This record gives sequence, structure tokens and C-alpha cells, in this order.
Amino acid sequence: MSRPYFNVIAGCIVLLFSSAAHAEGMSGSDLSLLHELSATVPTNLEELVLKSSSFESVEGFASYYARRFEGLRTTSGLRYNPDKLTAAHESLPLGTVVRVVNPVSKQEVHVTITDRCASKTFHFIDLSRAAARRIGLWGKGRIKVVIIPLLDGRLEEPA
Repeated sequence: MSRPYFNVIAGCIVLLFSSAAHAEGMSGSDLSLLHELSATVPTNLEELVLKSSSFESVEGFASYYARRFEGLRTTSGLRYNPDKLTAAHESLPLGTVVRVVNPVSKQEVHVTITDRCASKTFHFIDLSRAAARRIGLWGKGRIKVVIIPLLDGRLEEPA
């Protein structure tokens, strides 16, 4: 073992024993405060992983809503707004956040499933106009995409 690594390991061992010795002399309230401060607080990433979807990512096709659906109620009860990042899918639970990736251009968008679409023999997602523009779908009709469910449940919209 090289000398610098030995010094680091030895320093850690000394620090560990000195912390334990110092903790033995602490009162009960001091120890509870020490445990409270040393408790890990989950980060946003850890929270997302805990809430992550149990659904697998799949390759499929994406299209976008026709203009005639603007303002109509979706299956979730919300009205379709072409400027919101929403989508329709045949089987994912309503409120699921999905990442849709265009594998050709590497563009991606996160959408919330708010509606149902007709059942197909292949994986399919119907995007809002805003979402279609973000991945380069607008004006093309239909493209191949990767559909990655992220969260079971709606993300909080910023105020």
C-alpha cells in the first residue's frame, strides 16, 4: 500500500475513534441532536427514484392531437390545451409523467398522460402540439419514439 493512502486510512481510523470517544461523553440530548443532524435527507433525485414508475420503456410511434380536439375534455376531465405538455396513451395510468425521446434527433420532452387514445397493435402515444414541436414531430404526422414512463402521478406545476 502506498504511503499517501496509508496516511488517509490511518487518519480516518483516528477520526472514527475520537468521534466515538467524544460521543460517549455527550448527554442524551446532545446525542439525539447529533443523530438528527447526521440523518440523511433525500435529495430531489432520490425522491424521483423512490417514486419512479414500474413500467418499462418501449419503442413506439408518436403523433399529435388534431386541431379539432382543442378545448374538449380529456379522459382525466381536463380540457385539452395544445400549449400544455400533455399526451394520450392507451394503458398508462392517468397522471403518469412520461419522457418521450426522438431517437433520430435526440430531442426529448416530458409529458403528463391526461387522456386515452385508441388501442393499437403497436405502442403509441398522442402528443399535444407543444410537445410535438419540442421533439421535432410537428408537421410530420408520425415518428418513431422511445416512451419512458418516469413517475406514477402528476408533477407539481410551477405557479
